[in-house]
Amino acid sequence: EMAQPIQQLTRNNNPQERQTIPFTLIQRKEKLGDLLYEKRQYGKAKWACIKMKEKQYEQSICLGFMKLMRYICEQNSSGLYLGITIPIVTIVHTNESQSEMRQSVTVAYYLPELLQDEPPHPFDSDIIIEEWPSTIVYSR
Repeated sequence: EMAQPIQQLTRNNNPQERQTIPFTLIQRKEKLGDLLYEKRQYGKAKWACIKMKEKQYEQSICLGFMKLMRYICEQNSSGLYLGITIPIVTIVHTNESQSEMRQSVTVAYYLPELLQDEPPHPFDSDIIIEEWPSTIVYSR
């Protein structure tokens, strides 16, 4: 099922073709010279998002990512490979008191700059295009 997206990624696996999302660095945490994480602020933008709820949140992340990859690799109204933007964001949902993680996660793909005004529509109805306000993201 994933042969075509994997082949597409292999053909397009040049680091120069990966678009880094523009951000403002807020904080950088290192330990013994190794980067632990960065706290970044991304501007208002459109993202392709999918919410998944499997028994384990790791499964939800994996399945959500694979569905997004199909959207990126031609299963969209343009019929074209959209290009990779990094990072792919995972939102882990918590209960109201933020003391426990829920099974549901949102996996999101920043649409490349050229597609921000008119994003291709996904064929998968589980994927929605959302416009996010300025957003704080922790990146590893």
